[in-house]
Amino acid sequence: MSKPTDLVEQAKQAAAYKAVDLHFPESPKVIGIGSGSTVVYVVERIAQLAQAKPEIAKNVIFVPTGFQSKQLLQDAGLIVGSIDSYAVGDLDVAFDGADEVDPQLNCIKGGGACQFQEKLVSLCARKFVLVADYRKKSDALGVSWTQGVPIEVVGMAYRKVTADLLSPEFGAKKVTLRMGGKAKAGPIVTDNGNFVLDADFGAIDAARVPILDKAIKTLVGVVETGLFVNADIAYFGESDGSFSTREKSA
Repeated sequence: MSKPTDLVEQAKQAAAYKAVDLHFPESPKVIGIGSGSTVVYVVERIAQLAQAKPEIAKNVIFVPTGFQSKQLLQDAGLIVGSIDSYAVGDLDVAFDGADEVDPQLNCIKGGGACQFQEKLVSLCARKFVLVADYRKKSDALGVSWTQGVPIEVVGMAYRKVTADLLSPEFGAKKVTLRMGGKAKAGPIVTDNGNFVLDADFGAIDAARVPILDKAIKTLVGVVETGLFVNADIAYFGESDGSFSTREKSA
């Protein structure tokens, strides 16, 4: 594929290609593929590898996190599997995008309403690699991504969970039921048939992220949160078309 003309797109492509080149296993069996605009380049690079090594297209199973990634994999002629066939440690590596990443590699995901399947796939992988552009780097979650933490909830429980999140115990400043916009009258419905609440907690200290994630998941009606704490490394496309990396600090 020709190189994108936009510098940000060039950077996203460079970051995705490098992530795949460095972390795609020598003898892969099962690979997780996430969602988002940068993942388009991840699949593009894997498809190029499959042209050079046809056994990749014949033998490797790719597990998508949602409709978009499934379509990308099918269009690339790769074998699509289902996460319900796998458990923790069964996937060699998972590649995914992010909406915001802090210095400890905690991240917010779910801008595309795929957070449950994204987290499930990432937790079943032995390595979790993020690929995003420079605008997703942040000193703390909730600073640059101001839409709020996506929280997938059972539809009938959204009012109850909204009240829980706004309580002093959780301290959300604002909770919004994500709507479908012009394409849909009513709330967005996830691939799992649930609603999404976007909860704005303001800036979230890195040490609080795993605590908040666990606390929200104790609420009756919550399916999953968009707070991720399990990434191993992140690749960012920079504004000049190059890429940088971020790893967990000591």
